[in-house]
Amino acid sequence: MSSKNTLLPSNMYQVKPVCGGDFTVDLPDCMYKLANIHARSGNSCTHEHALQNGEVDPAVKALEARQDEIMRKLSELKAAVEGLAKTVTTPDADLDLTIGGDHSPSQGCAFHGTADLDTLLGKDLGALRDIVINANPAKPPLTLLVLHKLLCQRYRALSTVHVHSSVSNVPEQLLSCLGPRHPDSYARQLFQLGFTLIWKDVPKLEMKFSVRNMCPVEGEANVARFLFKLLSPYPSDAASATLVDNWVDAAFFQLAEGGAKERAVVLRSLNSTLGRQPWLSGHDVSLADVACYCCLLLAGAAPSAPTNVQRWVRSCENLGYFSPAKVLLQ
Repeated sequence: MSSKNTLLPSNMYQVKPVCGGDFTVDLPDCMYKLANIHARSGNSCTHEHALQNGEVDPAVKALEARQDEIMRKLSELKAAVEGLAKTVTTPDADLDLTIGGDHSPSQGCAFHGTADLDTLLGKDLGALRDIVINANPAKPPLTLLVLHKLLCQRYRALSTVHVHSSVSNVPEQLLSCLGPRHPDSYARQLFQLGFTLIWKDVPKLEMKFSVRNMCPVEGEANVARFLFKLLSPYPSDAASATLVDNWVDAAFFQLAEGGAKERAVVLRSLNSTLGRQPWLSGHDVSLADVACYCCLLLAGAAPSAPTNVQRWVRSCENLGYFSPAKVLLQ
């Protein structure tokens, strides 16, 4: 059997060229082409282009100025909204009963100092600055009631009393301790200072002034110091300021909370000091007088106090703004 050589094609199908001849394709240097925004054709320049010499187009300047003005207004609006949010909400959300009160400002405040709240507390764009105090009704803060009456004489204060769900059967005199509701209490922007007292089951009195920027102030003595500085500055010299602080500590830690021996020591010291001068810090009423008077009443030691102390108690009561503390204990 003989074999034959078979010639196979190089490809199965053959297609004729669709175009003839060699040609060159121009490839672009970049994927996208944009016009040069800095280029100028003759003397014409559109408002949407910047100038070649580095100057900014007037339309761009106007747009930037408008944007800056909008951002400024938004910043002021944000600050105002945050201030309003602080005044219409209290740190305790679950309030059950609301009893309101307010006192309009009057003349004759005994303490004369700066009354500019922006200087004392910092600039605030809110409607008013709200001081929120949580107190236990089993131990009413007498000093704060006296200072509250003084604050109402100095500022346009909006006062309210709330009862927290943690307590029940709050006496009527505690519900009305800040006075009757002001007829304009719905318009918070008319007032400078908010004084909110919440009767709550707390182990220690606490005050919240700025929820975002400061921690709570605990203890009646510390809160009293804070409120007193809104009425009158502390003595400028260190000796007088230390004397006032010493009387405040003695009032709260010895008169109000101490035993019979500690109370007797403070009464002797009070009698000796008041025999030389009309008030505890000199010739003017100070926080020392407010604290010692209230703690003396709270301890029930006023009737049996020495002669000079009893004379000083009558002098305090003649001033008028000590009356809330005495009325509350009656």
